Amino acid sequence: MRLGIVGLGWWGGTLVDSVQRSEELSFVAAYTRSRSQHDQEIAASHQLRLFDSYPAMLAAADVDGVVLATPPVAHCSQIIAAAAAGKHVFCEKPLVMCRQEAQRALAAVRAAGVTLGLGYNRRFHPSWIDLKHRIGSGELGVILHIECTMSGPNGLTLPAGAWRAIKQEAPCGGLFPMGVHAVDGMIDLVGEVDQVFCQSVHRAVPNDTDDTTSVLFRMKQGMTGYLGTMMATAGTFRFQVYGSKAMALLGGSVHVAGQSSQHRRAGLFGSYVIQPIKGDSLTLEVPQFDVNRAELEAFARAASGGAPYPITDEQMIHVVAVTDAIIASSKSNKVEAVA
Repeated sequence: MRLGIVGLGWWGGTLVDSVQRSEELSFVAAYTRSRSQHDQEIAASHQLRLFDSYPAMLAAADVDGVVLATPPVAHCSQIIAAAAAGKHVFCEKPLVMCRQEAQRALAAVRAAGVTLGLGYNRRFHPSWIDLKHRIGSGELGVILHIECTMSGPNGLTLPAGAWRAIKQEAPCGGLFPMGVHAVDGMIDLVGEVDQVFCQSVHRAVPNDTDDTTSVLFRMKQGMTGYLGTMMATAGTFRFQVYGSKAMALLGGSVHVAGQSSQHRRAGLFGSYVIQPIKGDSLTLEVPQFDVNRAELEAFARAASGGAPYPITDEQMIHVVAVTDAIIASSKSNKVEAVA
């Protein structure tokens, strides 16, 4: 599969790096608004044809699909344009800004008969898949509570024009840059969310965005949940599942400025522990695994008629509905139902 990428910033470059040794897909083209020296160097080093516009890249016969490594405010229109051009689309998270946009984007994809992939890359790690299996098999017992804390210092040094530093494009601080991974993860492991309550405040970042956000969840299956994100402290990732027989903890990292491409792709998880109610804890090996390559190859297989992409359309829309409710709760200071 031959792909064109939109956006060659630090994350776009990471995605291109991830498939250098893939036999299932390759990047052949790129479009970037800035056409900076950095962009041109990445394009040259990976032998990417650099287009002058997004429509021009969509018109190229040698581009089978596009990867959107762009701010989420642009995703809806970019997905619709790609679908209209008959191109498969892989979109970085979050999918779009609101549920109405999600429905429009999915409708365009379905009408065109193209594949849509979404970049919730933690789902593809073997340790995550193992945890999902243990929950499904009943090894942890009745699930009582699920929670995640994600933090990093990037909010302290974001340029003023970066989308993560603009409150209208990144509501509730770390929700879009980080927290949506956890929302998707909770949905993957224990099903849909029923209602949420959010507190989101500004404490330390040098702009008007929030940097400290906490969310309480009630899942439709009855268990509770919690998500905390911080954009102005040391980097960490902790995902915990509490059951009536055992608890599980996946520890790792978030993306912090200055990390290598290899770490961003393969270093998301670093520890994995199962602690039963009785007996010793079980410490499991966490392999180095390129989750970005795995998600892009799954997308290529789905686009080629293979197994469907493992994140369903309904789950994509539900994550957006949950973030809508979180943002609404941060403004109303009330519990909000997920539509």
